[in-house]
Amino acid sequence: MPISGTPSRAELIDHLVRTRIAGEVATPRENNLSHYRQLSNGVRNFWLGLELGDRWTDEQDVLAVMAERVGVNDDHEYRYGQDTIDPELTVAALERMAGRLRKAADGRQRVLFATGHPGGLLDVHRATAAALRGAGCEVVVIPDGLQTDEGYVMQFADVAVLEHGATLWHTHSGEPMKAVLTALEREGRPLPDLVVADHGWAGYAAQHGVDAVGYADCNDPALFLAESEGTLQVAVPLDDHVVSPRYYDPMTAYLLAEAGLA
Repeated sequence: MPISGTPSRAELIDHLVRTRIAGEVATPRENNLSHYRQLSNGVRNFWLGLELGDRWTDEQDVLAVMAERVGVNDDHEYRYGQDTIDPELTVAALERMAGRLRKAADGRQRVLFATGHPGGLLDVHRATAAALRGAGCEVVVIPDGLQTDEGYVMQFADVAVLEHGATLWHTHSGEPMKAVLTALEREGRPLPDLVVADHGWAGYAAQHGVDAVGYADCNDPALFLAESEGTLQVAVPLDDHVVSPRYYDPMTAYLLAEAGLA
């Protein structure tokens, strides 16, 4: 069972491994390598709203970054089996994210939250939004009536999501964030000072020049490449859809405590 309250660093690392948020995660090695290859081959769905140009055309370069920033196996001959996320890297990234949240709280900044993984991460973002609002930040309300080819861009519990057929939709696309930022500009409203998101929502915001931090899985390398280039401020490696969304609660508690928002 997940621990309650705010864990120590050591307790959180143990929890991440036990719940497979990090450690030996469910994502198989062959899936990771397939995604790295498709990104390097220019398949835009794997760019997560970023513009990578021709800078990452060698999948071995992608693997090297993922080994350094996520903790996947760095052996390019290892093709099948289990892959890993280093829980130490997850916690270190959470601590970097906490520093950016603390800056937002200190400056009472405008913050936009969004997720392409509502089944796993919606409540992580909701709790973070509530904590920043309590610290005096403005949580950005998105314009009404937005949509993309995939569905409608909505906001639930202060978190922007994609809705399709009365269902919150899983998406890695950057198009929903593009719709939000374009609409804000069209209405003459200021862009967020910070975006806290994941996947294409975070990638597009960072590419658009907005400070962004986000979460991504070990088979979604684009955000980690963007962090290595300085486009994205923080990318937190984790399995983004484990057995229960409650397993993320201790991680969220640790993040908010490190940010001084608990």
